[in-house]
Amino acid sequence: MRYFLELSYNGKAYHGWQNQPNAISVQEVIETALSVILKQKIAIMGAGRTDTGVHAKQMFAHFDFEDTFNSEELQYKLNSYLPKDVAIHRIFKVKADAHTRFHATSRTYLYRIALQKNVFNFEEAYWVKPKLNVEHMKTAANLLLAYKDFQCFSKSNTDVKTYNCDIMAVHLEVVDTELHFTITADRFLRNMVRAIVGTLINVGLNKLDVEDIHRIISSKSRSEAGYSVPAKGLYLTHITYPESIIL
Repeated sequence: MRYFLELSYNGKAYHGWQNQPNAISVQEVIETALSVILKQKIAIMGAGRTDTGVHAKQMFAHFDFEDTFNSEELQYKLNSYLPKDVAIHRIFKVKADAHTRFHATSRTYLYRIALQKNVFNFEEAYWVKPKLNVEHMKTAANLLLAYKDFQCFSKSNTDVKTYNCDIMAVHLEVVDTELHFTITADRFLRNMVRAIVGTLINVGLNKLDVEDIHRIISSKSRSEAGYSVPAKGLYLTHITYPESIIL
């Protein structure tokens, strides 16, 4: 049988989702926990590869297991075994060919920008000290919806077949003392969201004009776009799947 895990994690202590040869990853700690509890070596496949320090409010991973188990009991045991910064929320059966990465139809990321110094969110949001022109940033963000090729926001030397992404929604709003940027797409390139946010911040600081977004995207050059904002403000918040894969 194939099973999906729904989970969340605080990425501060991890070198991203994916297993690394000389660094701790979220994938590694979950695989270790599953292998100990189920008494056989278990490998998992995640829905994506979040970078070092990036968080996930909702992530999915799948694994195969021949014997039966009680999902609620396994969830309880996993949460007891796992460190405090990784939590399992649900375990459920799916079709044998269901894949957390390839069957995902959309992913949503949130980036949190602190608009003022706050002693309670400095590890969860990126503080931009100068005042931002939020309306200009909103206008610039909406321009992203007109494009498909986002090579300019991709990490250099990334091995991908295409730089095309279908951005379905972007939203920028002030929430208390923070500015929240939310973006939904079918897929994301490495470092894409952090590069987009850095570019939008430059618009908000009047270092770039709103219309510069057209030039930057058309250039397909990472050097034309803005800086990559820190990982601590980035959260994978939602992944959608077709109901047909669930048993």
